[in-house]
Amino acid sequence: MKRFIATTAAILTAGTAFAAGHAMAPMIEGSDQDVSGGTVTASKIVASENGWLVVHRTGEDMKPGVVVGHAPIKMGENMDVSAILTEEVASGDMLMLMVHSEAGGEKTGIFEYTLGAKEDGPVKPDGELVMTTITAE
Repeated sequence: MKRFIATTAAILTAGTAFAAGHAMAPMIEGSDQDVSGGTVTASKIVASENGWLVVHRTGEDMKPGVVVGHAPIKMGENMDVSAILTEEVASGDMLMLMVHSEAGGEKTGIFEYTLGAKEDGPVKPDGELVMTTITAE
């Protein structure tokens, strides 16, 4: 019986190490899209924790600007996540779709981020933002 337990423990440990080593890296995909309906959609998001799809205005400098929409995401793979726009976005405007964390805020499930804040801030694996830019059509 001891041998069986030791073998099972070794298999579980190896399986956990394999899963941790092969976790999907955080990422986001989106494309230029019609925003006349008042929403922006990320086609795929992979998140290492529960958090937010956040839509920032951006420009040629490619720096995140004012937040103009957000939507909750769950840990793991999220498909076709839509954020309702909180400001008017015109055709030709550049938008940055970014993955933010749920960490650091006072309330779970309430988006608390403002530019530069730590509450519900951007996810930065290896110091890099998880984002993509699109153009409103």
